[in-house]
Amino acid sequence: MSYIILICARGGSKGVPKKNICKLAGKPLLAWSIEISKMVTSASRTIVSTDSEEIANIAKECGAEVPFIRPTHLSQDDSSEWLVWQHAMDYIDTKHVDIDGLIVIPPTAPLRNIKDIENCIDEFEKGNVDVVITVTDAHRNPYFNMIKIDSNGYSSLVNSQENNIIRRQDSPTIYDVTTVAYIISPKFIHQGKGVLSGRVRSVYVPPERAIDIDTMLDFQIAECLMLGNKG
Repeated sequence: MSYIILICARGGSKGVPKKNICKLAGKPLLAWSIEISKMVTSASRTIVSTDSEEIANIAKECGAEVPFIRPTHLSQDDSSEWLVWQHAMDYIDTKHVDIDGLIVIPPTAPLRNIKDIENCIDEFEKGNVDVVITVTDAHRNPYFNMIKIDSNGYSSLVNSQENNIIRRQDSPTIYDVTTVAYIISPKFIHQGKGVLSGRVRSVYVPPERAIDIDTMLDFQIAECLMLGNKG
């Protein structure tokens, strides 16, 4: 099957200013995703969607294409990532390029390795699927140690059962969705309403490769893991 890789990297970031081009282990954060995209042999191109000329220039220096600048209305804090994917897919369609799947590699998961992406491709190519997502071990379990607080200030489990679960081991196994990779069929990008609105399969990624960078603490943890692996 044939693929195009999409990396979405907007300029605005409240948690960490200019997060996508902040240095991580000596390279802009964005560079790690571009580098691994070049290892995906079934992908013909790596496209970066951004609203920032600065990010666009760095992306090009790292070997990616930036064939368009993302419009402002798709680059806000509350902009839908799904609509950003649709916008990129619309561009691909205008170039009359036929692909079997769009591989989305967010820059915020720089510890992924090529096997994680290959596992997603293998799962996608089994067929009968609209989206492949990546998941990892959940930090909390809504059946055991996640609570909600009602209007009267009382706390209770997010998901309660008739038989009280008193041990974590007895809770249903759940996972956190990660930003390691997504693969979406082009038809579903146009017709679907969101990642989980279709036929979804998942690929497991161990926690040490699934860290999602959102804060400076995440940057520090990721850098420690990277330097530790090199050591």
